[in-house]
Amino acid sequence: MEQNIQDKINVWLNGSYDQATKDAITKLQKENPDELTDAFYKNLEFGTGGLRGVMGVGTNRMNKYTVGMATQGYANYLKKCFGEEISVAIAHDSRNNSRSFAETTANVFAANGIKVYLFESLRPTPELSFAIRTLGCKGGVVCTASHNPKEYNGYKAYWDDGAQMVSPHDTNVIAEVEKIASVDDVKWSGSELNIELIGKQMDEAYFEMAKGLSIYPDVCAAQHDLKIVYTPIHGTGIMLAPELLKRFGFTNVHIVEEQRNPDGNFPTVNYPNPEEKETMSIGLKKAAELDADILLGTDPDADRVGIGVKNDKGEWVLMNGNQTAVLAFNYMIEARKAKGIAADNDMVVKTIVTTDMIDTIAKANNINCYNVLTGFKWIADLIRHKEGKETYIIGGEESFGLMIGDKVRDKDAVSAVALICEMVAYEKNKGRTLHDKLVDLYVQYGLYKENLVSITKKGMNGAAEIEAMMKSYRDNPPKSIDGVTVTELLDYELQQATDLKTGTKKKIELPKSNVLQFVLEDGSKISARPSGTEPKIKFYFSVKTTLENAAGFDAAQKKLDDKIAQIITDMKLK
Repeated sequence: MEQNIQDKINVWLNGSYDQATKDAITKLQKENPDELTDAFYKNLEFGTGGLRGVMGVGTNRMNKYTVGMATQGYANYLKKCFGEEISVAIAHDSRNNSRSFAETTANVFAANGIKVYLFESLRPTPELSFAIRTLGCKGGVVCTASHNPKEYNGYKAYWDDGAQMVSPHDTNVIAEVEKIASVDDVKWSGSELNIELIGKQMDEAYFEMAKGLSIYPDVCAAQHDLKIVYTPIHGTGIMLAPELLKRFGFTNVHIVEEQRNPDGNFPTVNYPNPEEKETMSIGLKKAAELDADILLGTDPDADRVGIGVKNDKGEWVLMNGNQTAVLAFNYMIEARKAKGIAADNDMVVKTIVTTDMIDTIAKANNINCYNVLTGFKWIADLIRHKEGKETYIIGGEESFGLMIGDKVRDKDAVSAVALICEMVAYEKNKGRTLHDKLVDLYVQYGLYKENLVSITKKGMNGAAEIEAMMKSYRDNPPKSIDGVTVTELLDYELQQATDLKTGTKKKIELPKSNVLQFVLEDGSKISARPSGTEPKIKFYFSVKTTLENAAGFDAAQKKLDDKIAQIITDMKLK
């Protein structure tokens, strides 16, 4: 073991840490020295979104000490920015230790003289964002690792607009957190009277806000018997989603009982992510048994939503995040126009790796569609800059996130669940399904098909391997992919787009980000992006073709699937 790692271990064995922590370290020394090395070889990084990591003892783990030190740094920065009159809101999901981490966070803030609004029990992440805005807080924290496996937990930090932080606050908070060199620098307790529990009253305010997003409440009333199957996947969605559906007027909601109860062990799934077919399999089975109209599932902190629908053959299929986003964006644009409530300055926002079909739909409807970097903090940042000039309608990204309306400034699966059910009701009122609508949109705007390949690189060498892959693509971009010429390279780290035929370069007007995009001559697009929250590099594939009529959908879709498979093979990613 390297000396610097041993030195860090010794600090924990001899410092102001509880006996249980020291005993756990001693046990690892005897039974699993490799695990101990991984737990201490670096400090768990407080990134631009906060902390995320495996739970356990050590500097590279989520535990009360790493959480407390992060909170002390964040508290110091809040006081630098806002002086003494500061309040924050704190929430947590259903994960193991989330309540304990939330209470540790609350205690540290309180000990620093900061007023704390702590949710009395688990709540969805979007409600935390809503609470920050409603209560006029200067910041907030939610303890969650979103859809990661059960071993993980996390700590997401928010600013006064209810969004995760962007420059300069993100890097400034990181600098303050890095100054906390020891647990002895943390104010762990005192001034507990600064902590106020919140809950039902905030729930009511959220319900009122979300109900106001409905465009056709009369359609929901007419289709109140819509057969809805919903699973919270052992997470926080159960706290709000069923009640919101009830308030939208839906009376035939079936909860997936096996996944109803909040449980940080996620006993029915390997990975609590509604993007995964295995995770949604119990819900799919129930939906088929009931001959339901729609299946919806939310991840543990209820910021992502996955849906299942029946196709034209009556088979249950899961829609991907791009398809769900296309339907949601189109509904908000189309329904607002039909209802006569659309404004000339309406705008929609998506991320650079989300389907370009949304840009096409927006352009056809004379609505500005802005593309931002991956992450809802960038959607929120754009809203902030456009406030008073343009009217934000909806934002989203391919990873199953939607943000409808501007009262919440992070992705919100709770309001999305209700609005998606309204969309289903709207189509059923016309004797149609959501799948019928999607195929119609493909005929109207072109058939777009996307896929994602994630390559995991764990351990000490993982980050270096991912960095090497990105450097290779950046320094030696492919001239062709699957026999099709690469015509343009977009490098968001260098903030420049290069026409590979002429060598002409133009500036990309977005903040720096380690993302590369290859645009092919036939309009296909491949994006490469290291994950900001997991030891992964992600490759996004987007291809398109025309669709003459609904009857040709299956054949055209298979052709595009085959094309993506060939691209993946050609790039040696499988």
